[in-house]
Amino acid sequence: MLWWKYICDGVQDIGLQYDLKQVACIGITYQMHGLVAVDKDIHPVRDAIIWCDSRAVGIGEEALKAIGHDKCVAHLLNSPGNFTASKLAWVKRNEPETYEKIYRFMLPGDYINYLLTGEITTTETGLSEQILWDFKKNARADFVADYYGIDTAMIPDIAPSIGISGKTTAKIEGLLGIPQGTPVSYRAGDQPNNAFSLDVLNPGEVAATGGTSGVVYAVTDKRLPDPQFRVNSFLHVNHTAEQNRYGVLLCINGTGILNSWVRRNIAPDMTYSQMNIIADSIPVGSDGLLMLPFGNGAERVLGNRQVGAGIAGIDLVRHSSAHIIRAAQEGIAFSFRYGLDVIKELGMATKVIHAGKANLFLSPIFRRTLATLCDSTIEILSTDGALGAARGAALGCGFYKNSKEAFANLQKEGEVNPVAEWKQPLEEAYGNWKEYLNKSLQ
Repeated sequence: MLWWKYICDGVQDIGLQYDLKQVACIGITYQMHGLVAVDKDIHPVRDAIIWCDSRAVGIGEEALKAIGHDKCVAHLLNSPGNFTASKLAWVKRNEPETYEKIYRFMLPGDYINYLLTGEITTTETGLSEQILWDFKKNARADFVADYYGIDTAMIPDIAPSIGISGKTTAKIEGLLGIPQGTPVSYRAGDQPNNAFSLDVLNPGEVAATGGTSGVVYAVTDKRLPDPQFRVNSFLHVNHTAEQNRYGVLLCINGTGILNSWVRRNIAPDMTYSQMNIIADSIPVGSDGLLMLPFGNGAERVLGNRQVGAGIAGIDLVRHSSAHIIRAAQEGIAFSFRYGLDVIKELGMATKVIHAGKANLFLSPIFRRTLATLCDSTIEILSTDGALGAARGAALGCGFYKNSKEAFANLQKEGEVNPVAEWKQPLEEAYGNWKEYLNKSLQ
């Protein structure tokens, strides 16, 4: 219930500055593919199992073998992996008494929607996050639930991602001051919502974020399975049966966390801005110094193999802390390029990347390095996930007629283009970085 406590605390803080009676609609965004299991009184039967909890990896691998690799590729565009259905199967296997109490299971955002509206629903996008969506049939993938022995009656009914899924209750009005009957009209996981926030809705458009982890999220209208499961495919928030929209998600866990590690341990007396300034004094390619950023894991892009963070080529006479700072940012950019190469291999072009003005994208070195490596323009936009959810809610309740109108006032903070003179040294450094990575994978 901590999620709900903090939501209430945050809304009440907002109420100190704004009249909450003026709230016209509500949007929800949440961490993807977590598990919230509730009993018939809609009380959680155990603590939530969040997205990055890896306890169900082995169960997902068993399911992949039993269901069949080819069927999973064709119908799920994913392995059952460590997603929600596998997490629930873990509970069934390891906590049978708890499992017997479960009436419904939900994603984190579904649970918050219930607390606001009293309605137990999920979305098609949410089902795809749980690996309970059949992309080939454009329907719920009951064969996954059947394999795990999960009663499909435990799966909530479907509500729209963009559209009214319920209205707030009298209890919410008494608790938060938001009028009873306020529509909840948007729901999306964090990465689909980040893409929506950046107006990434159509084929060929790409969103990127560089917080603790790094994510590239590319939209396509074609099913693009990766037989090696290096990327994840989900239904995008604006997917319909008539207009297919799929989000191909690449996750690199150890990105911004490497930059923060360098600040704490290599440059503790510097701000990030100061780090960027001294790194800018170092030549492109960091004089041969290479860093792997995977100290917080690599997710699927490396086949779930743990290579850790690493540093190679260090010269104790020539290299300084400034070299390490630059090499860290270049190593992060190399990991993005590595993942984007996978996306391109699947048949998607990435000429323009949209990103918010936050986290690693505040760094001029990182932005220019990534743009040059990917031969792409990066558009920096003035928005964030909260604004995206607000726009989505306004679109879902009909305040905006269409997405074009919803994003009409989205401001571009700037544009980053490839640096011609950086191209050759970065390609050489990236080649050396890949060789270092491949050795680490052996």
